[in-house]
Amino acid sequence: MYKRVRLKDTVEVPPKHLADVTDERVKALLQDKLEGRMDEDVGSVVSVVGVHDIGEGAVLHNRPGVYYEAEFDALTYDPDMQEVADGTVVETVEFGAFVGIGPVDGLLHVSQITDEYLTFDGVNQQLASSDSDKTLGVDDAVRVRVVTKSIDERNPRDSKIGLTAKQPGLGKHEWLEGQRKHREQTGEEAD
Repeated sequence: MYKRVRLKDTVEVPPKHLADVTDERVKALLQDKLEGRMDEDVGSVVSVVGVHDIGEGAVLHNRPGVYYEAEFDALTYDPDMQEVADGTVVETVEFGAFVGIGPVDGLLHVSQITDEYLTFDGVNQQLASSDSDKTLGVDDAVRVRVVTKSIDERNPRDSKIGLTAKQPGLGKHEWLEGQRKHREQTGEEAD
């Protein structure tokens, strides 16, 4: 879920910019420091959107810059457990598909895609069903649910988000549209 949050952090203003300690300078330093970083409490910092307060500067022994604590607003993305999200397949592998949801990727394990048996087609970079014409490949749009989440602040790339698409109303958008059209033609009600 995207959220706008008020945060505090400290930035080092290098000596060459000490004459220019403005909201815009501090915002740029915060953006360089925080954007793309994962935090267990707020999720992924997507963007620093505005600085509200810059505290008094502090000098540390043997450090050339001046340190300022700043209060600012940031746009963050933190997938909630059980949240349903639309995403795009960014990579397929033998054991599943990595799906971009917001600024992070989650794993849609092959066992969580469909009840049909899927095999990896390395030539076409897709997972394909042997029972039907269903395939899932790079750039396919999918609707998924977040079922597990483990955030590693020190190594954000080691963070893990588990996804499922096996529940009603989830899956590749084309499959969902086909199911909707079938229900309309047969007069069935949605699950």
